[in-house]
Amino acid sequence: MHGRILIVDATATNRVIHKVKFAKAFYEPLLAADGAACLRIAAQDRPDLILLDPELPDMPGTEALARLRSDPATRSIPVIVLLARRDAATRLAALRAGADEVMEKPVNDSVLLARVRNLLRGRAEAGIVAQALGDSLPGFLGLAEPPAGFEPAGLIALIAARPETALLWKRQLQQRMRDALVVLSREQAMALPPERGDGIPDVFVIEADLDLAGDGLRLMSALKTHAGTRHSAFCIVAKRGDGAAAEIAFDLGADDVVALVAPEDELELRLRTLLRRKRQTDRTRATLEDGLRLAMVDPLTGLYNRRYALPRLAGIAAQAAAEAQPFAVMVVDLDRFKAVNDRHGHGAGDAVLVEVARRLSDNLRMSDLLARIGGEEFLVALPQTGLPEAERVAERLRQVIGDEPIALPAGGALRITVSIGVAVGQGGAGAAEDAAALVDRADQALLLSKSAGRNLVTFSKSAA
Repeated sequence: MHGRILIVDATATNRVIHKVKFAKAFYEPLLAADGAACLRIAAQDRPDLILLDPELPDMPGTEALARLRSDPATRSIPVIVLLARRDAATRLAALRAGADEVMEKPVNDSVLLARVRNLLRGRAEAGIVAQALGDSLPGFLGLAEPPAGFEPAGLIALIAARPETALLWKRQLQQRMRDALVVLSREQAMALPPERGDGIPDVFVIEADLDLAGDGLRLMSALKTHAGTRHSAFCIVAKRGDGAAAEIAFDLGADDVVALVAPEDELELRLRTLLRRKRQTDRTRATLEDGLRLAMVDPLTGLYNRRYALPRLAGIAAQAAAEAQPFAVMVVDLDRFKAVNDRHGHGAGDAVLVEVARRLSDNLRMSDLLARIGGEEFLVALPQTGLPEAERVAERLRQVIGDEPIALPAGGALRITVSIGVAVGQGGAGAAEDAAALVDRADQALLLSKSAGRNLVTFSKSAA
């Protein structure tokens, strides 16, 4: 089964028809005849999607929807409302109450199933991210969450077959929204910069039929693969009754599809919802990226940590073996660092570590690896570096650390020295060495530097 669909309808015949329809599409139908049953089943069984008729015997459908959205256990379940007739006021009420989609009966089955697939796909992707964050985000990325108290103005791009149409949308929306609205051509949209930034629209509103071939859908597909715009939201504007365009749009990943003659207040409401969700996903993505970065970076020095460094070093070793190139590994350790903490405090010790990290980083190439792998121990890896160059680099690092005193936060300065152990790996078939073994060799060389008086560079015997 693809997922469980809760069908909420007071009419038994309607429930049976939808049950057969979704079972045939390999979904597991759950049935409810009133609002109370809907709320109970939703809370207990956690369906993947709810199909809701707004005319329920015990409560208005909008009340049931509002109660679903107010409960953290059911807040993130997508809801499609099916209206018995075309009623703009009821459509808006359902959307305001938190419906993800509102459709009118008789519903186009292909469009309905495409929208179901679209919403379930989004829910699944949101769930993966939420799980990666330890389920710490309420409502799975803010699906159907109430708007925040204050949100910055967004940027909405309007793209239509005729510029006059896009300008009309702009004039209508400008009277209702404080967000920036810009009319773009297809060429201008595709020429947007590849980096995410202030000039990238948060939402694209694209007419499906930009030409006779329905080029609007192809434009959306292209923008969704473009590095700068792939995280934007997309609203496709199709002719009323154009089920084929709506079905394709949803399967291509459109966030919403509206009728070309949709009322201004409905379009405004849908765009506000897209903006809110897009901002929430942006915040979630930033949280996830920050978490990944913190998992790899030492928070004090800003250098990579051991968790990142060892797999990266293994990659450098594998590349050296494939290219038959040598590479060098250094273990750098501050001399008598414990005395710094004991005499001057941990604040001074932290300042020393930060400055040492800066000096090391300033004297290495961008392609080199630098990581803090212990309290006062650093790892350096130099790709495509043999013994002579490794000797020069190691000696330069030793000197830049020891030659200039390091200023302390409370005043004064300390002269810090480092001991360095170096091992050189020889690339090529049959000559590749395990990265961990190479670090061990560098570490043994470091111990020799320490025992020989410190402030020295020592190479492992097998590399010398």
